[in-house]
Amino acid sequence: MNPAPPEAANTPPRADLRFLLRSPWHFLALGCASGLSPVAPGTAGSLFGWATYLVLQALLPAWAWPLLLVLGFAGGIWICGLTARALGLHDPSPVVWDEIVAMWLLLWLAQRGVEAIGGGTSLPWGMQLAAFALFRLFDAVKRGPVGWVDRKVRGGLGIMLDDLVAAVLALLALGAGTFLWVCIDVWLHGLHLIM
Repeated sequence: MNPAPPEAANTPPRADLRFLLRSPWHFLALGCASGLSPVAPGTAGSLFGWATYLVLQALLPAWAWPLLLVLGFAGGIWICGLTARALGLHDPSPVVWDEIVAMWLLLWLAQRGVEAIGGGTSLPWGMQLAAFALFRLFDAVKRGPVGWVDRKVRGGLGIMLDDLVAAVLALLALGAGTFLWVCIDVWLHGLHLIM
C-alpha cells in the first residue's frame, strides 16, 4: 500500500457529512447540517436560524434570551474559528452558526420593538420575512460596515461580527421601513385609524 502523497496529507478536509459528524463543534458551526446545502448555505443557515428562533421563542422564558444570545455569540467565536481553521479557510460558506445567531438576535430585537410600541406580543409574519430578506441582503452584498468587518477582522470574531453588523443594519432598515409604512398609512387613511 502506497502512502498518500505529501500534498494530499496537507489538504484541508471538505465540509461534508463526515466532517460534520467528526465533532459536536463542527456540527454546531455547520448549523446542524444546514450549512451543507449545495446551494446558498448562508441562506439555508439563516432559514434554520429563523425556524429555530420560532421553536425557542415558544420554549424559552423572556429572561433567557439575552443569555442565549451572549453565549451563542461568544461560543460562536470559538466554534466558528475552530471549524474555519479545520477547513483551512477564513470564512467558509458552510459555517453558518453566525447566520443562525444573527437571525435570533434580529428577530428577538424586532419582537421587542413591536412590543415596545404596543404592536402585540408576536412579530407579524410579514415583518419576519422582511427581516430575513434584509439580513440576507446585507450579509450577501457585504458593503459598508459589513464588508469592512469581513475584510479586517479575522478568525472566529470576524466570522461572527460581520453577521452581527448585518443583523443590526437589517434591524435599522426594518425599523425605517415600518416607520415609513405607518406614515404613508396615516397620510392615506387619516390619524384616527391609529388612535
